[in-house]
Amino acid sequence: MFRTLLLLLLSTSLAFAAGDKSASIKESLQKYQSLIGPVDQVNPSPIAGLYEVVTGDHIFYTDEKVEILIDGQMFDLNNRRNLTEARARTLFAVEFDKLPLNIAMKKVKGDGSRKMAYFTDPNCGYCKKLEQELKSIDNVTLYLFMYPIFNGSAEKVQGVLCSKDPVKAWDQLMQDGVQPKAGNCKVPTNEVMALGRKLKVNGTPALIFANGVINPGFLPADRLEQALNENK
Repeated sequence: MFRTLLLLLLSTSLAFAAGDKSASIKESLQKYQSLIGPVDQVNPSPIAGLYEVVTGDHIFYTDEKVEILIDGQMFDLNNRRNLTEARARTLFAVEFDKLPLNIAMKKVKGDGSRKMAYFTDPNCGYCKKLEQELKSIDNVTLYLFMYPIFNGSAEKVQGVLCSKDPVKAWDQLMQDGVQPKAGNCKVPTNEVMALGRKLKVNGTPALIFANGVINPGFLPADRLEQALNENK
């Protein structure tokens, strides 16, 4: 009993000490706002003596004396994992239900119980690979934000969205290479492009799961299944 109480007190005191140190570092960094911007958070990193500094949509690292600032990625070499990227996905997650899903193309598979939104471009090779992987994924509602960033993509997006059955036209284009007929209806491309810029989407595909975590890039079917099940 005494040992348990001692360990509890020790962990509590360490947590307070870490909190005090983070607060002190955050205060020290305020004079460097012109260089890194306003500091939102300072947290201990996986490396002792190194602290995570969160500014807007970016992660820096600094030492406890605030003498060095590191702008780069931290990797776990044993597990071949980008720790900075994984942390950013959690820190900068969006509120899925507040996404403007009305400007996305909706595709329901099976009972549609799981949800995923993604930014995609008809001329993006990895977007085509993603569509092939999604063929084996069931019981999901997909929201496709047509994000034409490649040359000639805007016309294809227009053709797909103006077709009689946009979902069918998209599948035929991405899975079978069937080009859609030219369209002249009103499409929300400008709104989608503005949303992408707001969410810092710099490439396609960019996946957004139900918990708001953004995955910047392609995932194979097994990892899609895992993420969809974990992020309901």
